[in-house]
Amino acid sequence: MTSAVREIHELVKDVPDPEIPVLTLSDLGILRTVESAADGHIVVTLTPTYSGCPAIDPIRDEVKRVVADAGHENVEIRMVLAPAWTTDWISEEAREKLRAYGIAPPDPTAAHARCPLLARPARCPRCSSQDTREVSAFGSTPCQSQHVCNDCLEPFDRFKSI
Repeated sequence: MTSAVREIHELVKDVPDPEIPVLTLSDLGILRTVESAADGHIVVTLTPTYSGCPAIDPIRDEVKRVVADAGHENVEIRMVLAPAWTTDWISEEAREKLRAYGIAPPDPTAAHARCPLLARPARCPRCSSQDTREVSAFGSTPCQSQHVCNDCLEPFDRFKSI
C-alpha cells in the first residue's frame, strides 16, 4: 500500500454520513477499498446503503472535497452496488454510536432472512426496554423506521435491517 493510498484511506474513512453525522463512512461499512490503479491514479470504492439512497451524491462530493483539499487531484470515486451493502457491515462501535445518538441499531440480518416473524422488537436506545412498538415504517431517513417505547414513552428511530 503506497503512502498516498494510506493517506487517502485515513481521510475518507472519517468522512461523516450526511444523514447520521455521528457515523463515518468506515463505521457504516460503505468504504470498501482505496487502491492504486494500474495507471497510478487512486480509486476509492464505496457501496451505498441502497441504490436510491439520497446521500449518494453528497457522500461522493464530500469524499472528492476532502481528498482534493489534501492535495490529491487524480482520484476516482467509484460507487459499486455488488455485493449489495448490508447492515451487517455496520461496525460494533457504530452500533454503540447509534444508541448514544438515540437510534436503535439494526439486528443482524441472518435472523430476518430465515423468518421475518423472528425479528425482535427494537430495544429502546434510552432505557434499553424491548417493550417497544413500531409506529411508522418511515423514519427521519429512508433507512429508519419510527418506534415508541412503552416503558419510558419516548419516541425513537430504528435503523432498518437490510
